[in-house]
Amino acid sequence: MGKTVNLTQLKSLEKFVTEFSNLSDDYVFTRLTESNRTPLLISDTGPVRFDGMSWFLCFGGCLDFEVNLTPASLTPNSVGVTRPGSFIEVKNIDWSGLDCYMLFVSSDFIRDINFDLNILGSLAPMGERGLKENPVITILPEEATLLRAYFEILNHNTHNIHDTDSTYGKSIARCVIAALTYQLIQIVSRRIPADSGDRPKSRRMTYVHEFIQLVHEYHRSERTVAFYADKLFISPKYLSLIIKETLGRSAAEIIDDYVILEAKNLLRFSGKNIQQVSYELNFPNQSSFGMYFKHLTGFSPSEYQRSV
Repeated sequence: MGKTVNLTQLKSLEKFVTEFSNLSDDYVFTRLTESNRTPLLISDTGPVRFDGMSWFLCFGGCLDFEVNLTPASLTPNSVGVTRPGSFIEVKNIDWSGLDCYMLFVSSDFIRDINFDLNILGSLAPMGERGLKENPVITILPEEATLLRAYFEILNHNTHNIHDTDSTYGKSIARCVIAALTYQLIQIVSRRIPADSGDRPKSRRMTYVHEFIQLVHEYHRSERTVAFYADKLFISPKYLSLIIKETLGRSAAEIIDDYVILEAKNLLRFSGKNIQQVSYELNFPNQSSFGMYFKHLTGFSPSEYQRSV
């Protein structure tokens, strides 16, 4: 499925960051500061997918990135979370006073923690009009200080694990990461209007959120609005209407964006030829994939591969 970053690859960050620790293939903790200034940390490889969950906590500087095509910025006293399978692309780093904590946890270790990731999803749409998913929120300085304590406890625990007590260390790590997550949920919950629980969530808003989730899950094989409308038990016409009115873009455009993002990732990183990529994305043949790709990007798949 293209370039998927795993924890083994993230361990290479150790030589570029101020602080680093990891527990086997379970998680990686890093702290990035101004002293680590290097162009190598600005992604020139396009979007990559991390098969795990990520937490970011920023105290200084600025890091601009995109998560599943949504622009976001880590600025002082802000925190961000990405869920497993998300596309992440770093756009720019403002190194002036940069101080950013980052935690990457494998999907297997997340499952061991045994909490429901959907609880994060239910709090994710915090952007404009409450509908656009934004992985970053601004928090109070005292809240940032509280979250930093969890990161530092986890880092300290990792450095102090020895072979004889690795089982205890893993158990401590599970508890700390769970506590960090629920603390963040509590912080986010405080930002939901007090009266939001007194009235039912707009059904239209629910459709929009569920549509985005479905596209994220099925875009590699399904490209028709009718497929997603059927999943939501509504008509394609109604789905198209509410997506256009709510997000300002058509449902078909959003589906196409995800497919092209996936196609570029595969063409650049998977090692597969164009025909194999076309089959991976459920096109009937290479020709139809080529026409689709060129129509939306202005380049043929082969021209795109030569340009990167």
